[in-house]
Amino acid sequence: MIKTGKGLRGLNIDHLEAFMYVVHLEGIHKAAEALYLSQPTVTARIKTLERDLGIELFLRKGRSLTLSEEGKAFIPYAEQIIRTYDQGKKRLKREDNPEEIIIGANIITSQYFIPFALPFLKKANPQLRFKFYSATNDVLLDKLLQKQVDIAFMKDVTHRGIQKHELLNNSVRLVVYPGHSFQYQENISVQQLANEPMVFFECGAFDWTRIHKLFEMANVNPRIEFLVDHLEVAKSIILSGNGIGFLPYLCIKEELERGRLIEVDVSHILQINQHIFATHLNNSFVYPDLWNDILQSVKEFEKEKDPVF
Repeated sequence: MIKTGKGLRGLNIDHLEAFMYVVHLEGIHKAAEALYLSQPTVTARIKTLERDLGIELFLRKGRSLTLSEEGKAFIPYAEQIIRTYDQGKKRLKREDNPEEIIIGANIITSQYFIPFALPFLKKANPQLRFKFYSATNDVLLDKLLQKQVDIAFMKDVTHRGIQKHELLNNSVRLVVYPGHSFQYQENISVQQLANEPMVFFECGAFDWTRIHKLFEMANVNPRIEFLVDHLEVAKSIILSGNGIGFLPYLCIKEELERGRLIEVDVSHILQINQHIFATHLNNSFVYPDLWNDILQSVKEFEKEKDPVF
């Protein structure tokens, strides 16, 4: 059980933040880098906090740290204190210094959803200023844990320090150009797929090994005539009628709506379901109105290309 005594009067917000950084980043070294402090300084802050609380927050064995049961129990209290402190600072800001919301997104979300979402969010929240970062999923996770972004749109990740909410469908679809024979066929076979010239977009953000495995299990070699690492290049080759290919939905949403590309149902042989998640630190996103606007922006984006205000 956590002790409560006169030592609590000496609690320092910097010490609490050092504790939470060590928890989220799972180590003194990473926490020190994120806080721009030396490792001994972070260690000293943790020890001072433990002395103030009268408990051991971490179990130490050599250089390794493991949260104690008391440390685990203290996390929600530390989060609440830091959150209240941050809210107080924001409340005291001058009115001519607008509150800034920092949003991050992975590459594909940045290119196809964020240009729609940011103007929508600004229209609904004129009092806020929005700052945006585009980065890979791994970098976004680090920025979240280091409190460099408030919310990130990214693929599914698992970390005890974050919460995530499924938002956008980004499943991988087989698309062809209008007039292709597949447009008028059902139950396309793997062999038929293998016989077609294919544009293959390969990126570490997606599980493309499943597409490779599809042909491998059927013991056929696909006609991969274009191997590219840029979505727009892959899409343009398909639009020009020089091949077919598997592409994520966000990339082709507009072309499907306008009939410039045709989706071919191959769910009987392959399904790659992927989603974009809104991700933030545990209990740290304290903008309920903005959150509702984010949900609404997704609904509007899914209905049409241009927002209706």
